[in-house]
Amino acid sequence: VQLVESGGGLVQAGGSLRLNCATSGSMSSFINMGWYRQAPGKQRELVASIITNSGATNYEDSVKGRFTISRDKAKNTMYLQMNSLKPEDTAVYYCNAWSIGMRTYWGQGTQVTVSS
Repeated sequence: VQLVESGGGLVQAGGSLRLNCATSGSMSSFINMGWYRQAPGKQRELVASIITNSGATNYEDSVKGRFTISRDKAKNTMYLQMNSLKPEDTAVYYCNAWSIGMRTYWGQGTQVTVSS
């Protein structure tokens, strides 16, 4: 199983980016997927998660109302739409998935940099 992120980049504060996470296998084999981020000198933190079957979502408080997580099961791809970006959102963003067999998988990460 491979998770491949794309869509990161440099954006000004207030701007938007959409991150993509493509899975090599069927998304139906995953129970839960999520986006994590890690800023320099900080621990990796959960930003948002989604239950792949029901579509139920959960967000970290600082991104509520600004970020939206979604998935397209037909395309085996998960998304993170990020609006109203702030400099403190700068981090490497990682895609994560938990399989039905309770194994976890990570993508390679994609850099998001928000300039003030």
